Amino acid sequence: MGKVKAAIIGSGNIGTDLMIKMVKYPKDMELAAVVGIDAASEGLAMARERGVVTTHEGLEGLRALPFYPEIDIVFDATSAYAHKVHDAALRADGKKVIDLTPAAIGPFVVPPVNLDAHLEQCNMNMVTCGGQATIPMVAAVSSVAKVHYAEIVASVASKSAGPGTRANIDEFTRTTARAIEQVGGATRGKAIIILNPAEPPMIMRDTVFTLSEGADEETIRAAVHAMVEKVRAYVPGYRLKQEVQFERFGDNNRLKIPGQGEFTGLKTSIFLEVEGAGDYLATYSGNLDIMTAAAKATGDMLARQITAQRNAA
Repeated sequence: MGKVKAAIIGSGNIGTDLMIKMVKYPKDMELAAVVGIDAASEGLAMARERGVVTTHEGLEGLRALPFYPEIDIVFDATSAYAHKVHDAALRADGKKVIDLTPAAIGPFVVPPVNLDAHLEQCNMNMVTCGGQATIPMVAAVSSVAKVHYAEIVASVASKSAGPGTRANIDEFTRTTARAIEQVGGATRGKAIIILNPAEPPMIMRDTVFTLSEGADEETIRAAVHAMVEKVRAYVPGYRLKQEVQFERFGDNNRLKIPGQGEFTGLKTSIFLEVEGAGDYLATYSGNLDIMTAAAKATGDMLARQITAQRNAA
């Protein structure tokens, strides 16, 4: 039995980087088609150069391909608005959908944290770049302690933030904050994004703050390091920028968080950087690279499950 067939809708930066990853690092999926709406797009040209079938007629062009019934997994790298239309049609056709847009129709998925729990879902959402980078750290602390509050600050190169990102900053922060709670396990979550205009562009850097109780420093440090290695399995450029930092707050020096209140407990500060693989996007675009890497990891695991189910049938 051959590999599970997959398609990508969207031939822009995200779709093209995902395409190259799937061709360059094949695992459990076979990329059968790349879909766009511009016949002259660079992404479609690069896909054809690599022997991948393309169509510039959007979703309907994909559905018209003779092998469309054989495709099990479809990645959507378009927009939240377009995804709503795509999702309805793809679900009706029995396809599994991996969503790289902010639509959030399906559950939030961060591969090393909760992918196993959502493999039966028809639609899985990749959250945001900041979420993919930082939620594993919040989840690591939550795995050993009670996290009352978690705050993340994602700093990305201004050059890596296109018009879509800039137009959806508020949605980015709300979506990421919600996922910090739902996936990361924090009682309260907050997200901040910074577009860094530095030249030359700096790679993605993230800071994660958690306030917790129930675990000591060494237990939390070990959980963080273990999670970093899980993420590095599919994002080699993911690493701690410096060692994990701790600070304790008691009744005599409560931590005041604007808009949240006063807290006691153990503050953990985690400093990360994410360097892109440079497959298509510049290495400073770690914020985009981690999204495509997470989507590919999700697709590969989903493909393994589909193959196992077929073999057992």
